Amino acid sequence: MGEAGLRVLGSTGLTVSRIGLGLAALGRPAYINLGRDQDYGGERTIASMERRCHEMLDAAYAAGIRYVDAARSYGLAETFLGHWLSARRPARDALTIGSKWGYSYVGSWRLDAPVHEVKDLSVETLRRQIVESRTLLGEGLRLYQIHSATTDSGVLDDARVLDELGRLQSEGLAIGLTVTGPSQADVIRRALDVNTRRANLFQVVQATWNLLEPSAGPALADAKACGLGVIIKEAVANGRLTDRNPSEEASRLKRYADAHHTSPDVVAIAAALSNAWVDVVLSGAVTVDQLAGNMRGVALAETAGDWPGIAETPHEYWARRSSLTWR
Repeated sequence: MGEAGLRVLGSTGLTVSRIGLGLAALGRPAYINLGRDQDYGGERTIASMERRCHEMLDAAYAAGIRYVDAARSYGLAETFLGHWLSARRPARDALTIGSKWGYSYVGSWRLDAPVHEVKDLSVETLRRQIVESRTLLGEGLRLYQIHSATTDSGVLDDARVLDELGRLQSEGLAIGLTVTGPSQADVIRRALDVNTRRANLFQVVQATWNLLEPSAGPALADAKACGLGVIIKEAVANGRLTDRNPSEEASRLKRYADAHHTSPDVVAIAAALSNAWVDVVLSGAVTVDQLAGNMRGVALAETAGDWPGIAETPHEYWARRSSLTWR
């Protein structure tokens, strides 16, 4: 597949690759990616999902990917990853693993579950879930992030949560936050304000940035300038920026991809990587072929530019995302 490239993630001292592997779609039977039924069919047993996850981890590691993203709410992602670590035994410094606290998976391994995850950003959840994550991932866990911090959650004003995160950081764990929704930029800047009072508590920020929703870009550039590592999620917009989106919104991207003899997902990944403030772009691939395509974005980012202007308003983008079906 080619090399993923390596760099240090902000002030953490952790080595990461330009492409990371996200386990959101690999650790649970249902997720919101377009065309997921084509990839999985009806085989969604725990055993089959774990085999698929391990195949993807093997392919990613062989391709030079050195960052893996998990979360407590990604079904059994941390369990699958922990089993893979025990079997493969990569050197501790050879792979950086980040996980997240704040959501719990409640889907009972059902595709038709009425609710798949619930959010609770209390200090009690943090204290419980860090024990759970460490039990499953051991010393492999290097970065722990607030899962989807928002302005209305109040988590960035919760002194008990911030104190506990500071304690974990003093023990050697890197601390970050992920953001979501149309007010991502506001939350990022709020986190930077927290850093002025909390001795740079947050070392990493993970945000959605893609050609349809680039609004967080200026705030992410500010975060990078302040020394934070920057991770991008949903670069292909849950499949909307791939060949699987037949709608007119993707036609301009498809024409650009055709002109560069590649596919829309490669362009979407490359566009995200081309931002000077980006350290890692997560791949949500669930097949080896998809991962290989995402990896080609590294080379395209260095040679192409003038990306197609297809941005929506943030409110329009997030409204459309919330309407996607868990598949």
